[in-house]
Amino acid sequence: MSWDPPSPRVQELIRLGAEIALRPPPEWIDELDEATLASAAMEPIASDPVLAAATRRTNRSNLVFWAAANLRAPGVPVRANDGEAPLGVARDLVRRGLDESSLDAYRIGQSVAERFWIQIACSLTSDTEELRALLDVSLRSIAAFVDATVASISARMRAERGELTRGSHAERREIVSLLLDGAPITRLRAETRLGYALERTHTAAVLWTDDPDADLRELDRAADALAAAAGELRPLSVLASAATRWVWVHGRPDVAEVRAALDQLPAVRIALGPAAPGVDGFRRSHLDALTTQQMLARLTSVQRLASHDEVELVALLTSAPDRADRFVKRTLGDLEAAPPEVTEAVRTFIAEQGNTSKAAARLFTHRNTLLRRLNRADRLLPRPLAEHPLEVGVALEVLRWRGGD
Repeated sequence: MSWDPPSPRVQELIRLGAEIALRPPPEWIDELDEATLASAAMEPIASDPVLAAATRRTNRSNLVFWAAANLRAPGVPVRANDGEAPLGVARDLVRRGLDESSLDAYRIGQSVAERFWIQIACSLTSDTEELRALLDVSLRSIAAFVDATVASISARMRAERGELTRGSHAERREIVSLLLDGAPITRLRAETRLGYALERTHTAAVLWTDDPDADLRELDRAADALAAAAGELRPLSVLASAATRWVWVHGRPDVAEVRAALDQLPAVRIALGPAAPGVDGFRRSHLDALTTQQMLARLTSVQRLASHDEVELVALLTSAPDRADRFVKRTLGDLEAAPPEVTEAVRTFIAEQGNTSKAAARLFTHRNTLLRRLNRADRLLPRPLAEHPLEVGVALEVLRWRGGD
């Protein structure tokens, strides 16, 4: 698309607006992210920490790309943003089995960005004719830029889809998808094509990174470490996206070994499903690992390793985040903002069923120190701990996984 260049005055106004757009208020970015991820069609993306983070990066990439282009050449058509951020999203969407309908997020983002841009434009001039000319060319520029970017990403998705229909990765992904969907495929055929025994006990894991600068080879090293922790030579690993691996190992990996391996792989996070037998266990363990990953994302948790066994209750309780937040505030009161040593003292005391000696030993602290911290907690709680230890324990678990302490 092309149009007549605007007047020098309008070009200057566009340049001034582009400078503002390059440094948008944080609340604008938050609204843009929320809008692009809020629709029902975007639920598969919003619930996936890797895809959601990539979408947020793409929002920023598109905003900066268009604004920077207009800073250099105000009013000139802007080419498609075919950089690494949007094209990385294209690869991941295809590897998740999503189609071009997921690109509707760009149209939603466009409408939000246009509203912000109109606010900027109205702050630049009170001259009606200047404002009309400014909005005419700039809104056409935004629309043409989004059209070109969506077309570029669609082409990349078609090419990526073609690549994924060939090779061993595509075959593994196809068989695993059939197993997860409960499709009629025989165990023997699946085992032969995967090179992985299905009648045994399985632990599934989701390995991912939300660091855009991470060395993605760390994910494969983490998968190997998970297998070693389960006494296996190699795992069954499927490339779910560029920054995500779906992994299965036989048996139960030693969590302490996995945690030690993660210390050497700082960009990697792991969500573990429970150990479960047979084809049904292969499926259930994977679904529980996904639930665990989604819970960590929902709570913006900083924890890098979590197993479904330890977070199942928290995952259920926080499926409605607003209600979970109200429960925590109502139950803990001022204890929610207490120092970590106080909340950890209460959590450990509850875990040891009210035995102060065992709790103090577990915390490597003196019994009197523990009692002082428990007394402080009682003063901060809306009701004494003895009246509702179960509710307090659950609220503290939410707080722990939410990264609140």
